[in-house]
Amino acid sequence: MSDADRKRWDQRYRDGSYRARPRETVLLQKWQRELPPGRALDLACGAGRNALYLAACGYEVDAVDIAPFALEQARAKARERGLEVNWIEADLDNFVPANSQYDLIVVARYVNRRLLPHLAAGLKPGGALLYEHHFRTDLEVDGPKDPEFRLAPGELRQQFAELDIRYYREGLVIDPDGRNMALAQLVAFRNSVN
Repeated sequence: MSDADRKRWDQRYRDGSYRARPRETVLLQKWQRELPPGRALDLACGAGRNALYLAACGYEVDAVDIAPFALEQARAKARERGLEVNWIEADLDNFVPANSQYDLIVVARYVNRRLLPHLAAGLKPGGALLYEHHFRTDLEVDGPKDPEFRLAPGELRQQFAELDIRYYREGLVIDPDGRNMALAQLVAFRNSVN
């Protein structure tokens, strides 16, 4: 991403664009008990809603985002709640998770097609990937307007076909804030023998 992109994302958080999403993603909340414990990575963590939830559940969390203001907000929330999270400011165009480092990788409403092939390799054997993002549809929904920032139907499933996919859904979802979303959702595990 360019410096202009970093500033744009930072300004979105300063303007309060994501204030209506203070809680963890519903998919993570529903699946948390079935996900392996240990070390977690939250990519494009924003103001930390999923990272804070994971830390409260006992995970050792690395949380990565490009927006400094969002990470400042996340650090403050972590201090208030007495939670430890390793907040990392990084451009995800230049970030690759180390191989076999994480028991869980969470990506919520972010897509970077260059990064996608590296996510499965970042999982430890038996580790899980929980991914949720907007997909392309002709229906009236909120989210990105540019189709480049939406997944094609079936794209998420195809991208992670080498994993053991335990849950996959593409469909309309009403967010807790009442907005209509078209989301592709995936929960998949890396084989223990890989």
